[in-house]
Amino acid sequence: MRKISLATSDAYPHLTGDDRLLLPPLGAIGFRAEAAVWSDPSYDWSSSAMVVIRSCWDYHLRIAEFLRWIERLEMLGVPVWNSPATIRWNSNKSYLKELEGKGISIVPTLWLEPGPNVSLADELRRVGWQRAVVKPRVSATAHQTKLIQVEQAEEMQNLFEALRARTGVMVQKFMEPILSEGEWSLMFFDGEFSHAVLKTPKVGDFRVQHDFGGHERLAQAPRFVIEAAEKAILVAGNPLYARVDGVIEEGVFRLMELELIEPALFLGESAGAARKLAAAIASR
Repeated sequence: MRKISLATSDAYPHLTGDDRLLLPPLGAIGFRAEAAVWSDPSYDWSSSAMVVIRSCWDYHLRIAEFLRWIERLEMLGVPVWNSPATIRWNSNKSYLKELEGKGISIVPTLWLEPGPNVSLADELRRVGWQRAVVKPRVSATAHQTKLIQVEQAEEMQNLFEALRARTGVMVQKFMEPILSEGEWSLMFFDGEFSHAVLKTPKVGDFRVQHDFGGHERLAQAPRFVIEAAEKAILVAGNPLYARVDGVIEEGVFRLMELELIEPALFLGESAGAARKLAAAIASR
């Protein structure tokens, strides 16, 4: 029986509950799937028929180490999904700029590079945004992500400069529909749409992640949202799995994130989703 290693972090050594749903359908089609902590130096990756990246949710805190690990897997000749090239491309959110250049509608974003002093307050006034989200370009789970009013920009200047000095910072217009309607997450396996959830923040917050009290529900995405997500998937190549996150603003689906490294896939929210992903893994 061929072994598939489901890569996780040391905070989830036995996988998340959602990812464990993959074990029975993979076993049913002839694979022995097991959890493997990506940073564990004692694990024998060469014994794996395939490595599937799952809940490596600390990768952004150890990005250089994580990418060296991916490179070692390549050198060992172990197949990795999503592909190493995709992982490297997706690890810096500047990929959104590339997608926008190819016709994908994204949330309006300012891209500020390292360099001479820039006033965050002046930039927000220039584009006329009353609220904005400041983000690192290498981040996950809303790490160091801040929602600010234009009046608070001077207070955020130090964080803004610290982020900009690394690999550049991104500042996105705050999408008000997140508070009233929610943020869409659409799951794709082998390029095929599987299911969607609508995520909403808790009262008084803007972050939709569970870590901050957000919640999600299975929902039927409008056809134009699915089509917009499919377009983004096509531009990204042929990922084994993908989660497309975005928001509807004035009838347009605007991409917030194209998650191709370690997204939660909400397998437990949709009957048959784990089986679909297992079949996609087997096809690779």
